[in-house]
Amino acid sequence: MRQWIIEKPEQLTFDAVSKLNVRIVAGRLAVLASDGPPALEVADIDSSPLIVTHEDDGTLTVAYKDLTWDGVLGWLRAKRRETTLTLTVPKDCTINAGVVSASAVVAGFEGRTSVKSVAGEIVLDGVSGEIHADTVSGDVESRGLVGDLSFKSVSGELTVAEGTPRRLRATTVSGRITADLRLPPTGHVTLSSVSGEIVLRLPHEVEADVTIRSTSGRIDTAFTELGHSSQPGMKTLTGRIGGGMASLSATTVSANVTLLKGEQA
Repeated sequence: MRQWIIEKPEQLTFDAVSKLNVRIVAGRLAVLASDGPPALEVADIDSSPLIVTHEDDGTLTVAYKDLTWDGVLGWLRAKRRETTLTLTVPKDCTINAGVVSASAVVAGFEGRTSVKSVAGEIVLDGVSGEIHADTVSGDVESRGLVGDLSFKSVSGELTVAEGTPRRLRATTVSGRITADLRLPPTGHVTLSSVSGEIVLRLPHEVEADVTIRSTSGRIDTAFTELGHSSQPGMKTLTGRIGGGMASLSATTVSANVTLLKGEQA
């Protein structure tokens, strides 16, 4: 095992890295897939040093000494620690990234990716495989999603642009969910919100079974194949688009749900 204490801007390269753990407070974090040697570039850092550890089993850890996964919420009132760093590791590397208020970009990975944030914005760019994104109030934007995405937040928003998910499961209390999706035949989408609005767009030609429910929110759709029904305490929109195959379900308490239709090719 090798260890470094980073107190000023610095660059490091490493031997094989199969798992990355990175945890920072404030600033900017970029974790990028690369075919080159694994590397760390610290462009800016305040007076609090980062501890970098590279273990013999290929695990690379970059973190403050006293910042743990379980204790991340305690840093909301802690002294601000700011750093700007970029990590490049192989595309099949397992990623565990955590930020408090820092923004984070994670791009190009194909394995298992987990990102946690308190208030920082997360961008997932071209990430496939198994993806978990959990925030308190931080927003998550996914671009070119392929694979499985699980999103949980209190008030953070989720935006999915040009997504082709095998599985998409999103749960929020008040955060808005906006998703532009192309569903494969086995695609399965489940969305749940209390008061956060849900806006979805599917291609003009899609094959999916749809179920949308809201206790008091409005439900609108451009797909005439779907039928509305209403009973005390529940509004429902259900039906099959095309021959069915993929599934889409959305549930809210007071939030509106809008299902849009993409332009005809």
